[in-house]
Amino acid sequence: MKETINNADRAGVLIKALPYIQQYRGKTIVVKYGGNAMINGELKAAVMQDLIFMACTGIRTVLVHGGGPEIEAVLKKIGKESRFVQGLRYTDEETMEVVQMVLCGKVNKDITALIQEAGGRAMGLCGIDGALLQARRLRDTGEDLGLVGEIETVDTAALNAALDSGAIPVVSSVALGIDEDKGLSLNVNADTAAAKIAAAINAEKLLLMTDVRGILRDVQDPDSLISRVTRQELDGLKRDGIVSKGMIPKVDCCSLALDGGVKKAHIIDGRLLHALLIELFTDEGIGTMIEG
Repeated sequence: MKETINNADRAGVLIKALPYIQQYRGKTIVVKYGGNAMINGELKAAVMQDLIFMACTGIRTVLVHGGGPEIEAVLKKIGKESRFVQGLRYTDEETMEVVQMVLCGKVNKDITALIQEAGGRAMGLCGIDGALLQARRLRDTGEDLGLVGEIETVDTAALNAALDSGAIPVVSSVALGIDEDKGLSLNVNADTAAAKIAAAINAEKLLLMTDVRGILRDVQDPDSLISRVTRQELDGLKRDGIVSKGMIPKVDCCSLALDGGVKKAHIIDGRLLHALLIELFTDEGIGTMIEG
């Protein structure tokens, strides 16, 4: 039997959200969109609704997206084998062409269209537009990564213009090469791009949508979620092995944002419907909140 909610309960939910709506109105929040929420149709629709709700409450939202599965699918179609070095995609010239085509073209414009079809306003951007993301090739890793970049600077002019117009900027993580890499397009990590953008634009929060609940005290126990942690405690969690493997890059991106002046960073489970709204507008939230 389908559970129903009466009008008084609906009003109660809205009233409980009111302090958060008041707190975030006019503030900027950066969302890194990736994982299963980009693939599952129901989850994708819920994310678009969340973003529009946030915009309607006066939140200035920047959406930074990945697109690994889509890139992988196109590479397979052309018979090109993927290679990863230290968790990063080795990016030769042919792969970079695919990355730019898929991220800046199809994925970026599909997300932009979905937001607008759902009743919102969006502006698709890639890191090359307006020299938004400027990067140099990663050369100090000890291994050749090809056209993989490390973001040096973020020019927020295009983002602010979009936000000031009432649109949601949708940003793909391809950067413009500078100095010795001038004229090149560089593949940059989307989580890092989101963190750098959040710091540059003086965001109130960075939210990373992932396929895990957040930071778990015991990775074998999904109920061992650490709901709140400070920036200072993160190093201890890494040292104790509580933060390990795939969670390390996520935590490092949160640290990067917090060290850049962002007040709070969140790692949330994008596999849950309306994860963004639950984390932002409820007392309990659903993920791990990291405070500076």
